[in-house]
Amino acid sequence: MRKDELAAAQAYVRLLEATRAALSDPDDGPLFMPLLAAPIEEADAALRQAGLSGNESQFFDLVRSLQPSLSGSGH
Repeated sequence: MRKDELAAAQAYVRLLEATRAALSDPDDGPLFMPLLAAPIEEADAALRQAGLSGNESQFFDLVRSLQPSLSGSGH
């Protein structure tokens, strides 16, 4: 995995974790939604820099190699 691809995958994982944390309590979710703007911008920029915008299949293969638990297999 190239350095820019790794950065994109890591940015996505951080965005996913921040989203899960922000939405963990449905009552407080709307209060925390603005905090997701920075992780979204980081992930978008990293995807563009790695040339992965619009290439979801390749991108998610990279994410799965970084964090196999995101494969949906439950393992």
